[in-house]
Amino acid sequence: MRHALGLLILFVLLAALPASAQGILPNSFGGWSGSTKAGLNPPVVYDGDHVASMFASQRAAARQEYGFLSGEEGSYALGQDALQVTVYRMKDPSGAYGLYSYLRAPDMVRSGPNQHSVMSREEALVLLGNLVLDIHGSDLTKDANDLTALVSAVASKAQQGPLPTLTEHLPTKGFIDRSDKYILGPVTLNQFFPVSQNDWLGFSTGAEAEVARYHVDGRELNLLIADFPTPQTAQKKLNELQQVYHVNAADADQNGSPVFGKRSITLLAIVFGARTQAEADKLLNQVQSGAEVTWNEPTFQFKEPPITTMIVGAIIGTGIICCFALISGIAFGGFRIVVKRLFPDKVFDRSSTMQVLQLGLGSKPINSEDFYGIERNQPK
Repeated sequence: MRHALGLLILFVLLAALPASAQGILPNSFGGWSGSTKAGLNPPVVYDGDHVASMFASQRAAARQEYGFLSGEEGSYALGQDALQVTVYRMKDPSGAYGLYSYLRAPDMVRSGPNQHSVMSREEALVLLGNLVLDIHGSDLTKDANDLTALVSAVASKAQQGPLPTLTEHLPTKGFIDRSDKYILGPVTLNQFFPVSQNDWLGFSTGAEAEVARYHVDGRELNLLIADFPTPQTAQKKLNELQQVYHVNAADADQNGSPVFGKRSITLLAIVFGARTQAEADKLLNQVQSGAEVTWNEPTFQFKEPPITTMIVGAIIGTGIICCFALISGIAFGGFRIVVKRLFPDKVFDRSSTMQVLQLGLGSKPINSEDFYGIERNQPK
């Protein structure tokens, strides 16, 4: 009994372990095996309380804003080649997408193993649901097939879900590739859109934003777009920014860091770095929000049959229904009559169980056979 109780307790503890403690990185993939040279086999696991152990201290707060839960670091070897792999587990796919955009570097110009992945010669980033893979090696371009095997091994541990859609509202004209960042907190926002260090956009109340850089008239401008639940809340936020940060101020030319903004239905777009309102409008006017109406949507062409076909079909259908009702009625009624003749007052319409409303005009007792015209000698 003691051994059984101990095994039961061990099983419960193992089942209660979080997914991060059970391991995300595989022991091997595509010919690569875990390396013991750096003492990272099995991979080192970090939880959310030790985020600074995985990140530089100046970036740890930004990772926390994206919802960092845990991570693993592991090394793999294939002959003389080595790979260093880090996986970050975030609270949801939106936070993982934000971290993916945050870690993405301008020199990652090649596409990676899946749709949401980029890579350079020495580093690759892969987004898998709520997981982000960060892979380092000496020459990753020659290991594309092996990276696909690694992604397949990790994908089963990922929590899938919808990704943010704010990027769909970013203008394309003048866009600087891989400069867009999905933002979920003031610390990260201040790194890419240095207006103020406090929570001036309202991340504490559930705000989300997308920032990107653009080339406009030979200058580099920063664009921020945020989506709000209603047009009224977006206009309220714009009014607050106009009072606090003098957005769209008339004397913006005299301000060292002018800020310009515009509301488009539920979207709020803000430009930082422009010298004049006209310069900012070249970017703000490209931000649109709302439904698009098109005239070339495919439609279903309904063709009615000839009137003669419809009449004949209705007659035939009605005849079939009538025949079915007649046959069913005869079969049901005939079955009851046969049973009543063979087993009178025993199966159907038993006098002891029938309830019939009477006016009380006579004293004749209820006889079930009266309903079917079946006569029987009654005892005197």
